[in-house]
Amino acid sequence: MQDDINNQLIQRAVFDWNRIDRHSWLRDIEALAGLECLEFNKPVTFFVGENGSGKSTMLEALAIAAGFNPEGGTRNYSFSTYDSHSELCNAVRLVKGVRTAGWGYFLRAESFYNVATQEEEYTREAPVPSEELHKKSHGESFLSIAQKHFRQNGLYFLDEPEAALSPQRQLTLLMEIDRCARQESQFIIVTHSPILLGLPNAEILSFDNGTVHSCDYEETDSYQITEMFINNREQLLKRLLI
Repeated sequence: MQDDINNQLIQRAVFDWNRIDRHSWLRDIEALAGLECLEFNKPVTFFVGENGSGKSTMLEALAIAAGFNPEGGTRNYSFSTYDSHSELCNAVRLVKGVRTAGWGYFLRAESFYNVATQEEEYTREAPVPSEELHKKSHGESFLSIAQKHFRQNGLYFLDEPEAALSPQRQLTLLMEIDRCARQESQFIIVTHSPILLGLPNAEILSFDNGTVHSCDYEETDSYQITEMFINNREQLLKRLLI
């Protein structure tokens, strides 16, 4: 993987809070409020943090600003089953590198059913076979997307891609991400998976403690809690289940 910031498809995101309503709930998210800029220094960037810390809201805004449909899919997807995305996308300006992405995908676990349904609708109108994602298990569908759409020089936004995957399949996904990152693709990923977070040379940005800040793998809650549970399972369960 290349670490040169000038080689990234998206180098940074700049935020103009004057474009956010002064009464917006976005201003109540501590890590986001007043954030001026996010830098992307490596081919893979992970967003981590507790539920409600703003990481998925940020990912959604970045993906929309990059031209993706709010509910997911490729840039060719244009549909809406429920308009729930925040106005943060209106305040984002993406600073892009010299290269242009040849392909991309926005994968979000919570609206994947809608994307799978829309994929079937699109293939009815085009001379291409459907991926028949609804006929596969949730995990098989996620991996099918990765294996079909993860390509060289691609831009990918993934929101909790581990949600449907077994630990073994998470390792498979990790390998797919690494393969494409080595081929000049860029990934921005929200995850709680200690397996995915273990990808070498990735940057981890934490949304905890009121700021967006870089952290080491061993500093993430995903790693620390998993390690604590595995190494002290009996003692921890006795304490929790009294």
